[in-house]
Amino acid sequence: MDQSITTDMQRASRLLKLLGDQTRLTMMKLLQSHDYCVCEFTAMFNMSQPAISQHLRKLRDIELVKETRKGKWIFYSINREHEDYLFVQNVLTSLPGQDALVTTLEAQGLRICCE
Repeated sequence: MDQSITTDMQRASRLLKLLGDQTRLTMMKLLQSHDYCVCEFTAMFNMSQPAISQHLRKLRDIELVKETRKGKWIFYSINREHEDYLFVQNVLTSLPGQDALVTTLEAQGLRICCE
């Protein structure tokens, strides 16, 4: 068996398993167009900060997302340099937009609550 195909399938399987969680998949879809901090995700998903941080940690551990510190806040973005970025991008492109979450966040005045 060709080792490169096995490795690629293993990586794809690992990525799809990680993205199989609806919260992480939605986070990645949102990160396609904007950077977000934990406080914005907590408001969007109505989840605790530790729960959101755990989801982000899993995405960060395999380097699908990266962090940028701005003052005391950490913003998350998609790592477009990731070796599997095109694969992930293809998955995300086939999904519906999540603009309603952002619109709701903006309506609540929470879109940029951490700057």
